[in-house]
Amino acid sequence: MALGAEAVSQARPMNVTKYLDVVAVLIAAIPALLLGAPALGYAIGGGVWILQRAIAAGERRYLVRVDDTRRYLGARLFASFGRIWLLAGAIVAAGVIGGRADGLTAAIVIFAAYSIAFAIRIASGAPPEANAS
Repeated sequence: MALGAEAVSQARPMNVTKYLDVVAVLIAAIPALLLGAPALGYAIGGGVWILQRAIAAGERRYLVRVDDTRRYLGARLFASFGRIWLLAGAIVAAGVIGGRADGLTAAIVIFAAYSIAFAIRIASGAPPEANAS
């Protein structure tokens, strides 16, 4: 039984590390808002980042079941570009709805979260498919 407990304890840090970008977005909201960052821009940027991570998780679950290579590549390409457009649209929407400061805040939140996710993927050394966000 000890071996099973050890395996579980080793698996958990990888899961936490995998979602460190989401944790950072949530934790950084407190000091950012206290220092005067536009709340609407932060909410849109952080919310859409978390939404696209949830979409990516659903995408991975769907792609595991796809057997045809063409369908797999098409679905992966469509989902990846769709998430990029979702993030870009959120930045534009924040700027239009709230103003330039909100758009800039949304862009900074998304850029920071992406940078963290990218660094985690690079540091893990795993192939992109096994660790995609």
